Amino acid sequence: MEELDGEPVVTLIPGVNSKKQMCFDWGPGEILVCETFFNQKETSEMVPSCPFIHIIRKDVDVYSKILRKLFNESHGIFVGLQRIEEELNGKSRKAQLVRVSKNYRSVIRACMEEMHQVALAGKDGASGHQFSSQVSILSAMELIWNLCEILFIEVAPAGPLLLHLLDWVRLHVCEVDSLLADVLGTGNPSKHESFWNLVTILVLQGRLDEARQMLSREADANPASGDMCHILGDLMRTMPILSPGNTQTLTELELKWQHWREECERHLQDNTFAASPALESLCKIMLGDEATLLEQKELLNNWYHFLVTRLLYSHPTVKPIDLHIYAQSSLDMFLGGESSPEPLDNILMAAFEFDIHQVIKECSIALSNWWFVAHLTDLLDHCRLLQSHNLYFGSNMREFLLLEYASGLFAHHSLWQLGVDYFDHCPELGRVSLELHIERIPLITEQKALKVLRICEQRQMTEQVRSICKVLAMKALRDSRLGSALSWSIRAKDAAFATLVSDRFLRDYCEHGCFSDLDLIDNLGPAMMLSDRLTFLGKYREFHRLYGERCFSGASALLLSLMTSRIAPRSFWMTLLTDALPLLEQKQVIFSAEQTYALMRCLEDLTSRKLECEEPDAQKPQDDDIETTKLEMLRLALARNLARAIIKEGSLEGS
Repeated sequence: MEELDGEPVVTLIPGVNSKKQMCFDWGPGEILVCETFFNQKETSEMVPSCPFIHIIRKDVDVYSKILRKLFNESHGIFVGLQRIEEELNGKSRKAQLVRVSKNYRSVIRACMEEMHQVALAGKDGASGHQFSSQVSILSAMELIWNLCEILFIEVAPAGPLLLHLLDWVRLHVCEVDSLLADVLGTGNPSKHESFWNLVTILVLQGRLDEARQMLSREADANPASGDMCHILGDLMRTMPILSPGNTQTLTELELKWQHWREECERHLQDNTFAASPALESLCKIMLGDEATLLEQKELLNNWYHFLVTRLLYSHPTVKPIDLHIYAQSSLDMFLGGESSPEPLDNILMAAFEFDIHQVIKECSIALSNWWFVAHLTDLLDHCRLLQSHNLYFGSNMREFLLLEYASGLFAHHSLWQLGVDYFDHCPELGRVSLELHIERIPLITEQKALKVLRICEQRQMTEQVRSICKVLAMKALRDSRLGSALSWSIRAKDAAFATLVSDRFLRDYCEHGCFSDLDLIDNLGPAMMLSDRLTFLGKYREFHRLYGERCFSGASALLLSLMTSRIAPRSFWMTLLTDALPLLEQKQVIFSAEQTYALMRCLEDLTSRKLECEEPDAQKPQDDDIETTKLEMLRLALARNLARAIIKEGSLEGS
């Protein structure tokens, strides 16, 4: 049975009356909300209404300039990981996956540092607080990712595991470095008010070499405590730790550590440090005394620092399988029942329990966008840790989270291009999702449209290509850019729209006496076969070219074929017949008798149909006069040409 997450958080929309009936519509990345008058009684008190339509976005992080760098940089890492998947094998696989994980963390850290600088430089208090909050979120993201890297990707065994956890704590509890610089910056560090706090923190973090150096300064400045400082320094120096290049076994380490611990206890029982409470406290910490450790809550800052310090001085060879036991007890001891665990605590605890799915679930609930869970899940999937987990609605967890993240990117005017690659690497539903999202991209500029078109053509998304071309063709037609409109309609293979644009070309020709975009029409090629009207446009332009080249015989044959084949629109017949006039009046006979008869039949067919369809007051008198004059001129020219053709053909037969 599916586990329920509890009630969702209520989102309040400023200016909206919650007592009224609301109308909403879902979009791919946002919701439109407005008030309605539904079910409003006439007697009810009139309440001021909100005249606005509100847009509620589910992922506002894509609009942050700094976070956009995070999205852009991580996109390259993601794509690179998918490409090297086939090359990942054997021992190199783990090393490469760890390197990829570190690359992701470096991107998070770089973004966090930039956000921190912006927060410090911010003049506006509200924006500064917002940036600081974002820094905290990024810091938590890196903290979680680093722990997952240690436990799930590095899969560190007992011994090295503790070294990794120490590095993890040192990296994320970094106030000690600024404190160290502050103390050493004074003339007499041992007299600094924070000196013992600094030494204590160094011991808590296992930085014993630096702690010894500080104790030597105390010994030089205070000879009375010199012997005690040297003894404690020797204990720090001799503490057995499994270093990366060390070949000793865990059994050997445990024996050495036990002897060392007994020596520490002996000094404590002998009251070696009784004269110095600070040194005695340090010795108790090194013995892993829990009461003493809990006294340092302020210096430890958090329970997971307490956990690692406790493991260092009590269970240095802890096994990964036992981590969750110590983690839970450390959390309980540190909180002491005074407060409840935060979402971050729950996520870290799930990681220590090696419950990957719970980590992903808690992160999905706690974080404000899908970036973290999508990329972490993808990386863990490449580690083959999620192979068995399919969601109940058909997709696996990796693909579901990548789809959600990519959908959020498509809500942004430029980041949508990154989303395409995420959809590409979702084998089950990625293609369908990309088709649905790419149709919703607003094609504001032709440059953007060409980008979208190129993406669709590369993926053989035929329907989307046609849809985009139609949209661009319609925009061009509205702007009276007929050449562009025709070009897009041809690319879309839309016969109906090509016919519409061709009609506009012909109408413009009738109005202005010339064609625009001659280069396009002259080079239509096979594309003119898309529709009859487009074919006519191309052939009619060819007639004009032949006529201009004084190839009258070819021009006349083409003109006649356009009319007799009925490919020309009937509304254009009078224009074609008028174009025939100069050929009919040439000195040499261009049209044969048979061709002239064909032209005469077309003219009579045109006039008879006009008489049938004509209404009494359909045309103005002056239009009638112009039409009558054209008809008379055509009939006269046809009669003359017929007579000349008959005489010429008769003479040829007689000879």
